[in-house]
Amino acid sequence: MDERAYFNESNTTKPATLNCPFCRTVDAYEVRWLLRKKKDRLPPGGDDRDRAKFAKAQSYMLLLDDKATCKNQRCRRPFEISGLKTVAFI
Repeated sequence: MDERAYFNESNTTKPATLNCPFCRTVDAYEVRWLLRKKKDRLPPGGDDRDRAKFAKAQSYMLLLDDKATCKNQRCRRPFEISGLKTVAFI
């Protein structure tokens, strides 16, 4: 059974304080995340190994954005998002 069958997926945005490396401006940016929430029960058709995997599974978020554009009107350069974890457990 595919691991994604254990989760309900949805997109969400969360604010993050990021620092532009070019102009050194600190601002709040909306960062996109993929939210995977664990289902209440195991989908039908699972065997013992699938039940063990489902018991260990946790809800988590995956970072979708890897770049942000600076909000400073003079800069407006895209920069890579660093300092944020790519996976966050809920």
